[in-house]
Amino acid sequence: MTAADEPRPPIPTFPDGFLWGAATSSYQIEGGVDLDGRGPSIWDTFARRPGAIADGTDGSVAVEHRTRMRDDVRLMAELGLGAYRFSIAWPRVQPEGKGAVSTSGLDFYRDLVEALLEVGIVPVATLYHWDLPQALEDAGGWPARDTAGRFADYAEVVGDALGDRVARWSTVNEPWCSAMLGYAAGVHAPGRTDPAAAVAAAHHLLLGHGMGVDALRATVTAADPEIGITLNPYPVHPAGESELDRDAARRVDGIANRIWYDPILRGAYPEDVLDDLRAVSDLAHIRDGDLDVISRPIDAMGLNYYRRHHVRHRRGASASPSPWPGSPDVEAVDPGRPVTDLGWAIEPDGLTETLVDLWRDYDAPPLYVHENGAAFADVVGPDGIVHDADRIDFLDGHLRACAAAIDEGVDLRGYFAWSLLDNYEWAEGYRKRFGVVHVDYDTQVRTPKDSGRWYAEVLRTSREAARRSGG
Repeated sequence: MTAADEPRPPIPTFPDGFLWGAATSSYQIEGGVDLDGRGPSIWDTFARRPGAIADGTDGSVAVEHRTRMRDDVRLMAELGLGAYRFSIAWPRVQPEGKGAVSTSGLDFYRDLVEALLEVGIVPVATLYHWDLPQALEDAGGWPARDTAGRFADYAEVVGDALGDRVARWSTVNEPWCSAMLGYAAGVHAPGRTDPAAAVAAAHHLLLGHGMGVDALRATVTAADPEIGITLNPYPVHPAGESELDRDAARRVDGIANRIWYDPILRGAYPEDVLDDLRAVSDLAHIRDGDLDVISRPIDAMGLNYYRRHHVRHRRGASASPSPWPGSPDVEAVDPGRPVTDLGWAIEPDGLTETLVDLWRDYDAPPLYVHENGAAFADVVGPDGIVHDADRIDFLDGHLRACAAAIDEGVDLRGYFAWSLLDNYEWAEGYRKRFGVVHVDYDTQVRTPKDSGRWYAEVLRTSREAARRSGG
């Protein structure tokens, strides 16, 4: 028996009731852009820009989840998922981002929720996973304060439609990506490179979150509602010993982490971050009372973890366009660890660090890992299966990191693998595969990879172990 064939040590036992799931997002999987009267999103528009998407594709077809939803739910049940985190396409519900509502668009999500509940899978709904209606971008997008109000209206519509059956909600997914990649670096939709606009967008995404919490509180009637937000924190380490290197890490930590944590959980922006941002913005978009709305109490917080940031100071290294507005001298450094197919260093202990630091430093609500996974260069074997031992290693290491955080006292209540399906990977198009289920993009046939089968077994054995230990 080779080392690669040796059985893995069992995954540590997780608490009884721990929520095991997988996650997707609407634009990445749904397709069906010509159905339900759906309006265009910023990603539809951005994907048409020459050179914006690595393979020149878009999400108009994706993996046809809009028309294959019931088959996908049956697949989730076969894998033994306890929960499914999905996002709702705002332009499918409100084609113009305000006003008229698509009944058939809402019916699709009603049908999805019913299908999940029928097979005992907990629906976890995300209101916003980056597909802003293009009409709202044309009116100013997230840098415009009005977009937060439109988001609150949309949250009320969806809460009214699904809130009697869906108890678990996330308002906004990864606002750092929407603001900093979309409006500062320009590498995600809408592809703008305006640091001041990115800073305003960050604030209005947070304001929309707070207003969305209020809208969901008023409309969700399912028992024991759990309303929160999903962030993508990055542990930040200085890759050098100088004071300038430490300051580079402070700056990146401010934009990646504290500019989100502090207003949500403490009701204030960090003063050092505001000082950094004054280099590109007058901060006039922050109005009296905004932080009271942003810091509305939440029941849970989701974290999406993929990697750490290792940074140092180098003059001009992150001059605009950059995802670090107000900090032009920050350089990312390769830590010398194995990497995924996207070149991201594999550091599962960073997940423990993220969870423990948040739990220790803030009065945080219960936590979930809402996304965790990796892209690898998958190859379909002669047997028709993807034998992705590298992805299994990745997931195995990060589940152990979750268990270590729980041992440190973190109230971690669930884990969602990213992603259920291979799908449209944003600016990478279809070149990078994250799924635990392989999708043949020509035929749309779904086939669980070895990682999907392994994950299903982890779920089964973990539940059995938790029941035994609890009994």
